[in-house]
Amino acid sequence: MNAIETLSVSVGIRAACSALNVHRSRYYRNRQPKRVHQRPAPPLKLSDAERQRVHDVLVSPAFVDQAPATVAANLSDEGVHLCSVRTMYRILHERHQVRERRRGHQRTHYAKPELVATAPKQCWSWDITKLKGSVTWQYFYLYVILDLFSRYVVGWMVANRESAVLAKQLITQTCAKHAINRDELTLHADRGSSMKSKLVAQLLTDLGVIKSHSRPHTSDDNPFSEAQFKTLKYRPDFPTRFPNIGAAERHCQGFFSWYNLEHKHSGIAMLTPHAVHYHLSDEILAQRQCVLNDAFARHPERFKYIAPTVTPLPTAVWINPPIQTQEAMNDPSK
Repeated sequence: MNAIETLSVSVGIRAACSALNVHRSRYYRNRQPKRVHQRPAPPLKLSDAERQRVHDVLVSPAFVDQAPATVAANLSDEGVHLCSVRTMYRILHERHQVRERRRGHQRTHYAKPELVATAPKQCWSWDITKLKGSVTWQYFYLYVILDLFSRYVVGWMVANRESAVLAKQLITQTCAKHAINRDELTLHADRGSSMKSKLVAQLLTDLGVIKSHSRPHTSDDNPFSEAQFKTLKYRPDFPTRFPNIGAAERHCQGFFSWYNLEHKHSGIAMLTPHAVHYHLSDEILAQRQCVLNDAFARHPERFKYIAPTVTPLPTAVWINPPIQTQEAMNDPSK
């Protein structure tokens, strides 16, 4: 419209509107001041005092956890009518209070377990897995206790059932076998019925062992036991089914002997759990370093003239390390 006014000074309004292809009525209409029409309040609208009364009722202790429809129904049963359900929603919306008003179940917050082991006999992880029997729906239950730092299987048992009594027996015998002192060990497990039982909890209290549990439905909170079970069940000689509990025990006896004494574990610098658990790792790593030094002395060009070093044993093993610790683990320069 400013262009029309500028052009109309020299050629007139009619010619300016024609040249710019703008109808003259539109030009004159836009020149008139805009009228603000204030909509009158509906005659049925509640007064401010009535709206405040409705809001006070909605947030009162008797109705604060009820939906507006329920509030209206309860008031109607008491012979009181304040307004429609829709008006109640409008009043709540004006105050940004439209939400779920009913009292619901308060979900328990489970803290993420953060456990660290810098040496053997500081933190153990235990779990139970099923071994298939000779017929459908028949299972044997394998209980395994694993040392986090060394990956050494410190105790295991095969049983016909999952039981807190049997778990208590295994934990008691294992702690006695490895001479666990009070306030020395943390025992971590998931939230199975045996793990959470009062019988096991009381035993750990008596032994001075700190208990720790995974969060519900979070397998990453117990990764070492899960990985150990995978190693067991993915072995080529692991049978599809066991004819009886004796066969299951014999197989596990051979497996755990191999696992502790012969298995080179990638998480502990390709050492055996037995070597790490019984503090033989320094001697073995020193021997490996001598082999690398001899090889480098003979053919340094094969190593690009950079002296090789053996993979060191981790100084700490974590379950859910803090963010700062995780960054330091990913960046050795820190």
